[in-house]
Parts: sequence; structure tokens; C-alpha cells
Amino acid sequence: MTRPGPGPTDASARLQQAPALRKVPEVTVAFWAAKLLTTALGESASDALVTTVDPYLAVAGAFVLFAAALALQLRVRRYIPWVYWAAVAMVAVFGTMAADVLHVVLGAAYAASAAGFAVVLAAVFWLWHRNEGTLSIHSVAAGRSELFYWAAVCATFALGTAAGDLLAYTAGLGFLTAGIVFAALFAVPLLSRRSVGLPETAAFWLAYILTRPLGASFADWTGKGPEVGGLGWGDGPVAAALLILIMFFVGGLQRRQATATP
Repeated sequence: MTRPGPGPTDASARLQQAPALRKVPEVTVAFWAAKLLTTALGESASDALVTTVDPYLAVAGAFVLFAAALALQLRVRRYIPWVYWAAVAMVAVFGTMAADVLHVVLGAAYAASAAGFAVVLAAVFWLWHRNEGTLSIHSVAAGRSELFYWAAVCATFALGTAAGDLLAYTAGLGFLTAGIVFAALFAVPLLSRRSVGLPETAAFWLAYILTRPLGASFADWTGKGPEVGGLGWGDGPVAAALLILIMFFVGGLQRRQATATP
């Protein structure tokens, strides 16, 4: 018999009393901006790497960096901006490569991938809620809740990737139109939180799923050539620009945290 986990009120109360225990950032405009930048980086960096170096070497190297970044995030005892966002960025880079392998090498259809990843995400959420009593990001501390959180992050990324590719390629909308559609969809749960009282946790995870196809669509639009509907800036230059933006952005978050810490 599985011992029931703590209720959401208990978990949130513990972290409110000891905010230093939190392993994830507060959900603010800065959070969503950083998340969108990392998803765009994942798309452009992945495409740039697999076309400039041996694809097998690129995937293997990305996996090593992904594993190292996630291991470091799990090892630290509190939220450290550069550690957390490095892990998110590597989920984006390696996750994009893994999704491409699934489709190109294994021949998995986008619709089938999206359905499969939706089932995986539902299973992660079910197990998380069964064991912890909540899916709230505010309850994520070191230990079991953080493992569930990162499993959900990986699953949402995979689902968002499949959904984005399904709309951009299978539906034939193209990068810019798909990006506009996903921008509108991204706003829906955030606005519904205020207008119709959509629960905070549901609004967060719905928006989180949509950050991946939103960021990736605009990364492809800027990086890909005009022959496929892009601006032709190049995946490499776009990835480099995004990396610089993320470094400055996260550096600012790191300095702000250091200033706020007594």
C-alpha cells in the first residue's frame, strides 16, 4: 500500500516558511521570458550543431551536457539561477535532438508522437499528485518532488515539440503563422487565470507546454532560409545571439538574487 504524500497545503506552507528550500524560481514575467529564450535556443542550437558536426557526436555531446546540468541542479540545495537555467537550456537542446531522432531516424509521425507524449505527461502528473498531493511549482524542493518536476519538464518539452512540428509541418502553416498561433494559445491560460479563475497550477502547466513550440517557431522563422519561409539569418548566428541574451538575462537574475539574499 502506497503511503499518501503530503497535501498541497502542507507542502506549500513548508516552503513559504523556508523559501531558501525552493529549487525553482518564482513564476514572473522574467521566468516566462527566460523560458522562451531557452526553448528558442534549443531549436536553433540543435539544428546548427547537427548540420555542422557529425550528428551522432552532436547528440552524444548534448546528452552528456544535459546529464551534467541536470545532475548539478539536483545536487544543489536551493534555487541558483545559472544552475537552474543551464539545466532548462540543456533540456531544450538535447530534447530537440532526441525529438528529431524519433521522427527522422525512427519515422514516428508527429501526431503519434504528440499522443504518446501526452500519455507520458499524464502519467507523470498522476504519479506526482498521488505521491506529493500537488502539482504546484511552489511545492518543489530537493528530493522526490524535484524529480517529478524535472520529469514533467522533460515530458512537457517533448509534447510541445511534437505539437509544434505537427502544426508547422503537417498542417502546413509555416514558421511565422505557427508562431503567431502558439503566441495566442500561450496567452489563453495566463489570461484565463485572471478572467475565469482557471486554477493556477493548470494555467502554469498549459502555458509551460506551449512555450516550446512558441519559442521554436520563431527560432525557425529567423534561422531558416526563405525557401522554407524563414528570414535566412542562419541557425548558428541565431543560436549565438540567443545564448548571449540568455547569459545576460540569467546574469541579471543571479545578481538580483545575490543582492536580495541577506
